[in-house]
Amino acid sequence: MNWDDARIFLAVARAGQILGAARRLELNHATVGRRMTALEADLGVKLLHRRPNGCELTARGRVFLAHAERMEAASLDVGAKIGDADLGLSGTVRIGAPDGFGTTFLAPRLWRLTERHPHLTIQLVPVPRAFSISRREADIAITVERPEQGRLVAGKLTDYALGFYAARGYLERNGMPAGLDDLSRHRLVGAVEDLLYSPRLSYFADLLEEWPSRFEVSSAIGQLEAVAAGAGIGILHHFAARARPELVPVLPGESMHRAYWLVFHESVRDVSRIAATAEFIRETVEAERALFGPERPQRPAGS
Repeated sequence: MNWDDARIFLAVARAGQILGAARRLELNHATVGRRMTALEADLGVKLLHRRPNGCELTARGRVFLAHAERMEAASLDVGAKIGDADLGLSGTVRIGAPDGFGTTFLAPRLWRLTERHPHLTIQLVPVPRAFSISRREADIAITVERPEQGRLVAGKLTDYALGFYAARGYLERNGMPAGLDDLSRHRLVGAVEDLLYSPRLSYFADLLEEWPSRFEVSSAIGQLEAVAAGAGIGILHHFAARARPELVPVLPGESMHRAYWLVFHESVRDVSRIAATAEFIRETVEAERALFGPERPQRPAGS
């Protein structure tokens, strides 16, 4: 069997269609189709049900998928170790993260890993969506809940807290709420609830029965910018809001709490670039863990 055909099969299985796999592999879709036909002929089994709207794995295809993933992991590990002997860490690591954490925390810090390892490429994808590690949409994912299914390695990265914030100008015009019951008379900025990729992101439910927002933004960074511009009161990550001097905590005694998890597929556990990137993220978060709590971090004396 040709390993390259198995690699193409993995791309088709993860994309769910030949055209999507062809785009990812930068191959002609007819070439990908022919290679899948050749692989099935070589193995003597049907791996894919090909339909106009995509491909579905057969029972034999699901069995072969597990074997192909083990082959991929072995190939990645050998390549990484051989490359590391001469070049240090090399290759590409893609990290999927929630937009608030990815943009505000990781983006200003994660690039430093490439200073340590000039042959390593880091791709950070901070968008408000879930990433499928099993389909290799990312090598590492930061999630807001621990995954319960799949051959995944998951560890808690940090707890984090959120609170109510408003722009200073908004509060000067509209006053400070006296309590949770008083929030409903204010303009509220919220999320687009039916687009939340996890129920854990419906933060207001920890403290309130409803959040009657009239302006809704589907990303955490968008909500931050709207609140900072004076759109109303919003629920923001403390670690992001504290960096904006125009934002003022509202009802500072009230907080919502969640956690970030670091996740990758168990088949890449020993791939050097994945392990090193995961460790760098853990170390970076640990060094600044105070940022994520409900209390404002203390500045060093003299600063």
